[in-house]
Amino acid sequence: MRTKLLVGMGVAAIACAAVAAPKINFASVLAAPDRPDADKVRDADRKPAEVMAFAGVKAGDKIAELAPGGGYFTRLLSGAVGPKGVVYAIARQASPALQAIADAHPNVKIAVSPPGTIGAPEPVDIVWTTLNYHDFKNVKVGDSDGAAFYNQAAFKALKPGGTYFIVDHEAGKGVGATVTSTLHRIEGATVRREVESAGFKFDGESPLLRHAADDHSQRVIETGIRGKTDQFVYRFRKPK
Repeated sequence: MRTKLLVGMGVAAIACAAVAAPKINFASVLAAPDRPDADKVRDADRKPAEVMAFAGVKAGDKIAELAPGGGYFTRLLSGAVGPKGVVYAIARQASPALQAIADAHPNVKIAVSPPGTIGAPEPVDIVWTTLNYHDFKNVKVGDSDGAAFYNQAAFKALKPGGTYFIVDHEAGKGVGATVTSTLHRIEGATVRREVESAGFKFDGESPLLRHAADDHSQRVIETGIRGKTDQFVYRFRKPK
C-alpha cells in the first residue's frame, strides 16, 4: 500500500456538540491483537492507559503526534480515537515501521514535515509528544532550536482550547537544557517556561511517571534506569 502522505450554530447543533464523547475502553485498546509483544512489555513502565486518560484523549479526537518513533503510542492513540478520529504522525520521513502502522490503521496518516513544523492538514484537538522534547533542543532550525519552533507550530496547529501534551525525562532542578545531548534529559521547569512563553496556559501535571529513586545522573538508556527514569507529564492548553 502506498504512503498516506499529507502535506453561526443552531439549537440542534449546540445540543449535538454538548453530547459527551463515548468513554474509551483503554483495556481493550491495550489488548489490540496487532500490538507487538515488545510494546506490551513496556506497558507496566509507561502506563499508557493512565497517561492517555490524563491527556484527555477522547473518541473522535484529531491528534498530531510529534516524532512517533517506532509507533508505540501511535497504535494506542489510533485505537483510542477510533474510526471517527485521526492520528497525524508528524515525522521527517515515512519509515518502514511507521508505514506498516499506517497501512494497518486507516485513521493513521503520515504527515512528513521538516523539523520544527507540524504538517497536519486541519486543526487538531491534541498535539502529543512523549520523550522527545529534549531531542528537539538538539536540532537547530534557523537561529533557534527545534523546540521553540515546535511550540509555535503546536499553538498554530491546535483548535482553541486544544491540548499540548508533553512527557520527558527529568534532568533535575537548575539543570535546564544543558544535558539534552548527553544524558537525554531536560529540566521540567525549563519546558514549562518555554511552552508558556509560546502562549500556552499550564493545565496540570501528573505524578504517574515520577520515580524518586532516579537521581537524574544517568543516561536514560543505561541498564537499570531505562524504563524507570523520573519523567514529568505536562498538559498545556491553548486559550480559547
